[in-house]
Amino acid sequence: MHAFTRRSFLHHSTFGIGSIALAYLLNQERLLAAPARPELQRKHYDLKPKTPHHPPRARAMISLFMQGGPSHIDLLDPKLNQLDGKPFPGTIKYDNAAEASSKILGSPWKFARHGKSSIEVSELLPHLARIIDEVCVVRSMYTGVNNHVQSIHALNTGRIVSGHPVLGSWLCYGLGSESQELPAFVALPDPVSLPVSGVEHWSNGWLPSVFQGTVIRSREPRIANLDAPPHLKGAPQAELLRYLEQLNRDHRAAHPGELDLDARIASYELAARMQTAAREALDLSKEPSRIKAMYGLDDPATAEYGTRCLIARRLVERGVRFVQVFTSNQQWDNHGSIRTSLPAVCRKTDRPTAALVADLKQRGLLDTTLVAWGGEMGRLPVIQNDAGPAKVGRDHNTYGFTWWFAGGGFKAGFVYGATDEFGHHAIENKVSQHDLHATLLHLFGLDARKLVYSRGNTELSLLNGHEGKVVTDLFR
Repeated sequence: MHAFTRRSFLHHSTFGIGSIALAYLLNQERLLAAPARPELQRKHYDLKPKTPHHPPRARAMISLFMQGGPSHIDLLDPKLNQLDGKPFPGTIKYDNAAEASSKILGSPWKFARHGKSSIEVSELLPHLARIIDEVCVVRSMYTGVNNHVQSIHALNTGRIVSGHPVLGSWLCYGLGSESQELPAFVALPDPVSLPVSGVEHWSNGWLPSVFQGTVIRSREPRIANLDAPPHLKGAPQAELLRYLEQLNRDHRAAHPGELDLDARIASYELAARMQTAAREALDLSKEPSRIKAMYGLDDPATAEYGTRCLIARRLVERGVRFVQVFTSNQQWDNHGSIRTSLPAVCRKTDRPTAALVADLKQRGLLDTTLVAWGGEMGRLPVIQNDAGPAKVGRDHNTYGFTWWFAGGGFKAGFVYGATDEFGHHAIENKVSQHDLHATLLHLFGLDARKLVYSRGNTELSLLNGHEGKVVTDLFR
């Protein structure tokens, strides 16, 4: 007598594998009276709007990522002037020990109080100073990961190694997109170079591919192949797209639950819709002259970065969830010649950045659009490369540095946290990368502990098993 196994049962049963698959596909096409949920059914992921865990304060985010590490003690956290040239009394972890010095470098630039909030701002940021009453300055950021790539990963993914989803992907996974004609997550890299770690800044990691960021190029054409070739324009393209849609539908039905396939099909469908929507969103010709001048498009020093900031505003205005604007590789990494390199990058970014905040406010968008400005680290209080005033710089500091935020539920004209008397370590109201992520997700109506993705038998989150406190003192 043969053993009666599960395989033989399915083989002889009228409910064999073929019947189960047929029932599943019929249900997918809504042709069954009652919904079937076979054990083999896999989740489908898309960018349709999702319901948050609680009422949100923000609906979109623009991240202005200053790659390289802006010197907080020369920009927004004044220290050291009375100590210039004196020996540093404590212990410092240098990234470049060969050029290290224990001699304190007081800031070469003056600070002044601005606005009703009387927040101190460096003379290097005159445009930010004018809108400082809209800004929440956090002087107590830290990651403690003393190199660029690892600290970037910490702030973007909650981990210090490659291969994990960035914040923009998590927001799109949790909330979807308000626009089905534009990408949910857009990256705007600098034309000079990609930032350190390159395309990982907009990686979906192990989240489904549909949540990956879309790059809009810094030069025309900003989206390659957006226009159909002449022989396909009009009716021929429409017919081709109908045929392709049918092929995709048949292929998807034959391969249910293949997430990369779903993402590829979704990207082709989005590309077709973008032919009109993206062209309109990226067309700055209809922007008034005063708006272009506001962003610095009339000045060679600011025109390129200002253009990307203006595009960022136009994208969130049209329903894009997350936009990240980058400076080039190591542009803020002022290991040497800080007296010339820091003013240059401030000149490039300050006017467009302030214009973005002011423009969002005058359009009534700032309340629901969160603007974040910062890099992966700050700088040390001591001299690096002590080879004369023109050559001195500052080494890495991830133990205490500054970010600022505007809109999206953050307090305005407010300073939070503090570093020690040297600007070296955050000592008051410290904010880690995990605290930052929990706080940002909360403003979007998401509980960081509930926003999880099941991978095998493991539930993964942006917090990566860390506590991650929501810093409610930062909220309006």
